[in-house]
Amino acid sequence: MKNILFVFGTRPEVIKLAPVILELKKYNDKYNVIICNTEQQKELSNQTLEYFNLKADINLDCMKPNQSLAEVQTRILSALDKVFKDYSIDATIVQGDTMTVLCGALVSFYNKVPIFHVEAGLRSYDLFEPFPEEVMRQMTSRVADLHFAPTEKNRQALLKEDISDEKIHVVGNTVIDALFCLSEDTMCSAASFYKNKDIVVDDKTVLITAHRRENHGERIDRILDAIEYLANKYSDHSFIIPVHPNPNVKDKIHGRLSEYNNVKLLTPLDYPNLVYLMKNAKLILTDSGGIQEEAPSFGCPTLVMRYETERQEGIDAGVSVLVGADFDKIVSCSEDVLSKTRSASRLKAQNPYGDGTSSKKIEKIISEFFSK
Repeated sequence: MKNILFVFGTRPEVIKLAPVILELKKYNDKYNVIICNTEQQKELSNQTLEYFNLKADINLDCMKPNQSLAEVQTRILSALDKVFKDYSIDATIVQGDTMTVLCGALVSFYNKVPIFHVEAGLRSYDLFEPFPEEVMRQMTSRVADLHFAPTEKNRQALLKEDISDEKIHVVGNTVIDALFCLSEDTMCSAASFYKNKDIVVDDKTVLITAHRRENHGERIDRILDAIEYLANKYSDHSFIIPVHPNPNVKDKIHGRLSEYNNVKLLTPLDYPNLVYLMKNAKLILTDSGGIQEEAPSFGCPTLVMRYETERQEGIDAGVSVLVGADFDKIVSCSEDVLSKTRSASRLKAQNPYGDGTSSKKIEKIISEFFSK
């Protein structure tokens, strides 16, 4: 039996690793799954674990207010180093591009433990867009033993960086697997959640999320300028914003938008309630990576408020549009959708990121890795 350490710390990581954890747990004769949460996003990550009926075996509580990136890295590295001293680990699984991912990969490398990287090969090729995630993902690729690439484009990116072809496996994105975990009862509960808050989710609902570090400062001001304009012009539409707890984002959003009757500012949503909004929204404005992957499954037009994206497949497929923090682009592209009915603006393209079978493919590849 192999001791498999899953290391994550943010809500998106939980969402994308939970299907893999659940798949490996089916084979308790082959794997002993150890779940480690750095708690980079403490409340959000633990809340999402509960939805999947999972609980961390190890909680590291690594975050403190107003830490620099170097301080966050130091705390996570030190905490994970102790984990490897306390446990015998046969492989570490990380997902994506966060500080937790890089630290998990580095500590595993220092301990000569194989690293399996879920969602490998995404690239924007701009080291500051997204910042600092682009660097973290690239650095993780240098030490990973298995690269689970969502798409062929991701595989080609890794090959160009001289990653051995035998280490790369195109498996789709596990975020699509997570969507298939949602039952009808769960969606009914989500509908009740909004009804209890007197929030109407209908064919004139706009979902907005903004939190990325590179959008702090002047960029968030331009984004909020655009949202204010749209909220005024489309007063018959409701704009729902789950507000990220980072004070650099939270304070500005509440200061600018709290007085608008058709703007609903919510605390961060649990996974099913967020998916319910994606499924029913007329338009999504986001700087999130995961939402770029999930929204195409529901045919919802998505404007990506970033200047570069490592998820180019959605742009190429026409299911999302890059608008940056550009007031004119955000307003113009939003008006193209909001001026039509919801049914007229739905997208017909298939989701380019996967079919919901990624976790099964990953388990099979891991099994083969150990059998060798």
